[in-house]
Amino acid sequence: MSLPVFRSDGPLGGVAAGDTVTLTGPEARHATTVRRLRSGEALDLVDGQGHRVTGLLRETGKDFLALEATDVSRTPERAPRLALVQALAKGDRDLQAVEACTELGVDAVTPWQAERSVARFRPDRAEKQLEKWRNTVVAAAKQSRRSLWPVLRDPVDSASLAALIGEETGTLWLVLHESASASLPAVLDELGETALGASSIAVIVGPEGGISDREAEMFRAAGARVVGLGPEVLRSSTAGAAAAAVLSVATGRWA
Repeated sequence: MSLPVFRSDGPLGGVAAGDTVTLTGPEARHATTVRRLRSGEALDLVDGQGHRVTGLLRETGKDFLALEATDVSRTPERAPRLALVQALAKGDRDLQAVEACTELGVDAVTPWQAERSVARFRPDRAEKQLEKWRNTVVAAAKQSRRSLWPVLRDPVDSASLAALIGEETGTLWLVLHESASASLPAVLDELGETALGASSIAVIVGPEGGISDREAEMFRAAGARVVGLGPEVLRSSTAGAAAAAVLSVATGRWA
């Protein structure tokens, strides 16, 4: 069974086996009070930047613990990088998508204010709303025992997303659309090594009302490919995860 994972107070790149690492604050409190871990038990500390320290508890307090490092490792970045551009959706379906895609290994998440998004980033609550996305990424990364966590990028609207597509030419941009004439597997077969050799692949997922024709055309004109997933119409909360799974197999990220 996998060891419980906790986020370190800072970078772990300089830690070596035999070192003592301390953890304080809410994470330590969760380990000792909620999980009731005691001296002699093992756990993992990660910093979200790819470093993992496995060790044994040597001292615990209400909001403090000291860990003796027994093993230190670093998770390399996988290629190509995989990104999710997720439209805001009502009922926290956007956060469900972020949670699932983080567990599936995506490397970056971008919130997107689509034309048909019912949910909106309100100026007076934008930072609080973004914090919910950040907390979702953290919780899902810990749940899936990741040491290299996704980057949460700044929110975009449709115009700035089109500009981003035009700027990041090394990225293969895929717009999921139920009316697309070509499926994702078919496009990957067509592109062949071009797809596999891309530095990153970004999947754009619309809101519950779908991506508008104007947006789809705007993204296509900027350099994106419009693709479908299959005969079923998926919710905004599941489409990104389905695409992430297909891409992880096709590109060898899960090899």
